Amino acid sequence: APMARTVKIGKVPVGKGNPLVLIAGPCVIESRKACMGIAGKLATLAREERVPLVFKASYDKANRSSHKSFRGPGLAGGLEILAEVREKYRLPVLTDVHCEAEVGPVARVVDVIQVPAFLCRQTDLLTAAGESGKPVNIKKGQFLAPRDMANVIAKVEATGNRKILVTERGTSFGYNNLVADMRSLPVLRDLGYPVVFDATHSVQLPGGAGNRSGGDWQWAPHLARAAVATGCDAVFVETHVARAKALCDRDTIMELPQLRRLWRVLKKIGKAVNQ
Repeated sequence: APMARTVKIGKVPVGKGNPLVLIAGPCVIESRKACMGIAGKLATLAREERVPLVFKASYDKANRSSHKSFRGPGLAGGLEILAEVREKYRLPVLTDVHCEAEVGPVARVVDVIQVPAFLCRQTDLLTAAGESGKPVNIKKGQFLAPRDMANVIAKVEATGNRKILVTERGTSFGYNNLVADMRSLPVLRDLGYPVVFDATHSVQLPGGAGNRSGGDWQWAPHLARAAVATGCDAVFVETHVARAKALCDRDTIMELPQLRRLWRVLKKIGKAVNQ
């Protein structure tokens, strides 16, 4: 297998031999105040626990189950808030794009452009993301075998961009369920790029709550521990100050105190595995 490269996200190196990275933040930017509040708390956590951190939040949830669901502040308003988070807390920032037209404006603000799992086969979107020159985090489609990501990666590589991350986020398992197959982590790593494990999306029950996705957050820490033990370079966790108030993914997000406890364990597992 090729030696997986290291990809730099701002000042944070992601890849084998580097400390485990945390990608965390709210599912969606609910408001400037809420987003800055969570970013501040995550920045404190990162400092106190010595966590290499990338902040994640979406300006638009373009794939919600229902047209009535909250989608976020939109592109312009969302990017303004993300720029403020980056500036104030000195954190690298990741957000997801949904069409080629969004890539240019997003690339001017963020450190990583994320291609959503549902859109990972969209050649024009991958090409635009690659051509931005920014690191690209591609989420593996729920409908793809891990090995299929070789073709997806090749689309970004064709632009000359080698700053690629690949994220495992569970695979469709019958109706309204996902399963996280730990075998996919070494398979993805063999493709030559750093691998991220998305602990909270992997415990979703897509569409499972009727007009929204359900899920069971209590499994996320178990899967995160298994993923780090199996071997991954970063863990992606959506987090919120109060689960019941979250406007998106409230069944799967992790509250901040729980995330802190989990991180201490993951750090130890990461060290043991990388020795």
